[in-house]
Amino acid sequence: MLTVTDNARAAVEDLAQQAGVPSEGGLRIAQSEAQPGNFELALVPAPQPDDQVLDQTGDTHVFVEKGAADALDALTLDTDPAAQGPGFVLTPQG
Repeated sequence: MLTVTDNARAAVEDLAQQAGVPSEGGLRIAQSEAQPGNFELALVPAPQPDDQVLDQTGDTHVFVEKGAADALDALTLDTDPAAQGPGFVLTPQG
C-alpha cells in the first residue's frame, strides 16, 4: 500500500486548508487518462466510492483511485524539496 511521509501529510493538510477543502476531503491520486503511466494529484471534497482511503490519521486524507492502487503499492508519497511551491514525488519504499 502507498505510504505517506510526515512531510507529505503536512503539505496535503496545508494545501487542503488553503483551498477550503472540507474535512472529509483530501488529496486524490489517480491514473492520468491523458498520459498513461502517469498519475494526477488533485484536491477533492470527498473520495470516490471505490477509492482506497490511505491516511485517516488527523486532518489529512489521501485517496488512491482503485485502478492506480496496484501501481502505487510499493511507493511512498513525499514532498519534493526542489519544487518551487508545493510539490510531491513518488519514490520506492525502502
